[in-house]
Amino acid sequence: MDPLIGQLLTPKYALGTVVLSYVISFFGSLLALLCARKMVRADGTVDFAMLASGAVALGGIGIWSMHFIGMVAYRLPVPIAYNVPLTVISLVAAIVISGIALYLAGGKRFNVKGWVAGSLLAAVGVCVMHYMGMFAMSMRATMSLDWNVVAGSFAIAVIAAASALWLAFNLTELTHQVVAAAVMGVAVCSMHYVGMMAASMVCIAPTAPSAFAIGGSNIGLGVFGIAGTVLIFILWVVTGRAIDNSPRGAAHA
Repeated sequence: MDPLIGQLLTPKYALGTVVLSYVISFFGSLLALLCARKMVRADGTVDFAMLASGAVALGGIGIWSMHFIGMVAYRLPVPIAYNVPLTVISLVAAIVISGIALYLAGGKRFNVKGWVAGSLLAAVGVCVMHYMGMFAMSMRATMSLDWNVVAGSFAIAVIAAASALWLAFNLTELTHQVVAAAVMGVAVCSMHYVGMMAASMVCIAPTAPSAFAIGGSNIGLGVFGIAGTVLIFILWVVTGRAIDNSPRGAAHA
């Protein structure tokens, strides 16, 4: 039965897609940690290939892909599509801001001032990306936000960003990095799903579909597949850099 105009829409979540959103956030966070450890060379200069890889892993995969897959998990009794320009802008913003935050925190070795500045910038960026993504939803509904819940999501984003950047530059053992990535995944997902709780959707009259919107039930799987492919490529870059920097690799260079 179609909802009535003015009716408050009750959301549901596809549990399998929610799990996918956490999985991609975990692996993106883990690879970002690996990149961060290799971001500064032995002579103190920044390896910008590793910085870019870390920014894509953290911002593009760990945060944005998690967010978009989480958005696809969000189901309403009306069809939902996504405005392509706003969605692309939110992706670019997540990557760029993550790169700047990583550079501020560890571009000249880890330092407290850079960590604080990077954490605040990353938190603002995550929230802007998240709510921009929400407003990219094209549907038969108007959205209003509970600003107390929005403030709560920002607080979670600050804690998550600060934790992520500290862990990225202060953990060296792989087992510790795996645990840290698991915690980071929980933090990123918490920010997202708390942010979604801030939204109330009210049904409106049907409007003409946007020419710049995409939708479909399989779009989340598509994003997951693309993100997984990008992660494999970044892992290949990180592995190659580790081989090049090893004593045997240096001897053959």
